[in-house]
Amino acid sequence: MRKRIAHGLAVFFCVASLGAAQGNSGSDHDRPSPTQPRPASATKSKASNKSKPYQVGTASWYGSYFEGKETASGEPYNMYDMTAAHPSLPLGTFVKVTNLRNGKAVVVRVNDRGPVVDGRIIDVSYQAAQALGMKSRGIQRVRLDVVKDSETVAFLHPLARPE
Repeated sequence: MRKRIAHGLAVFFCVASLGAAQGNSGSDHDRPSPTQPRPASATKSKASNKSKPYQVGTASWYGSYFEGKETASGEPYNMYDMTAAHPSLPLGTFVKVTNLRNGKAVVVRVNDRGPVVDGRIIDVSYQAAQALGMKSRGIQRVRLDVVKDSETVAFLHPLARPE
């Protein structure tokens, strides 16, 4: 069941990222002409909407070798869950991980400590690595954003939903 949910989330994020990459599909009369200068207010609002990432750096993933072993949260590691190891974020924190190479993103729950290799900022589960398109590369440059909106987390991550 969890594998199906995780697979569904991966498909959802892939479709959502494709939609976001396409941008506005409004008619041409809504867009400013290339010869007309953009109003200063439009430029400022776009710049202010961009949030600073929590962290940017190298991510790695861990898989079957750790399957079933106890994580820092006390739960057994399941390589098919959308989880991650982070050195300092509180256990249970939800983090949006974006692969900077291909734009794919997933939301993972921090349930372990790590990574143990210097220079890496997060270790994601096998399932998260697969959804991010980084499984074959092993490591990838990523952006981390802490997900604060509990309604968004509940929609995106099945383990966050109240029973």
